[in-house]
Amino acid sequence: QWVRLTSADGYDYLVRKKVALCSGTLRNMLSSESDFSEALSNTAPMNERAVIVEKLCEYLIYKSVYEHAKKNEEIPDFQERVYPEISLELLVAADYYDGTLLRCSGGGRELTYSETA
Repeated sequence: QWVRLTSADGYDYLVRKKVALCSGTLRNMLSSESDFSEALSNTAPMNERAVIVEKLCEYLIYKSVYEHAKKNEEIPDFQERVYPEISLELLVAADYYDGTLLRCSGGGRELTYSETA
């Protein structure tokens, strides 16, 4: 199942629902137990510019792939994917989307935003 994340400047990003649910904020918005319009339409408007929503989507996918990595598994550095000029804006957006973007636990390792972005 897919969900649509819409940026403030009108760009849409389709991501798998299980990937979007890695964010606590998006999980609450898209929960089938809620009566939120986002849950009914599988569309979450995000009050961020497209470049930030794209990077958030990319990180959610990254997190989804590597959160269950084994201790000895090589995890690529996410920092190389973040442009310095969006770092602060991305950090603020990551904090809003429940801090789960700042930390994820995988295979006994913690990936922190400072390590990955």
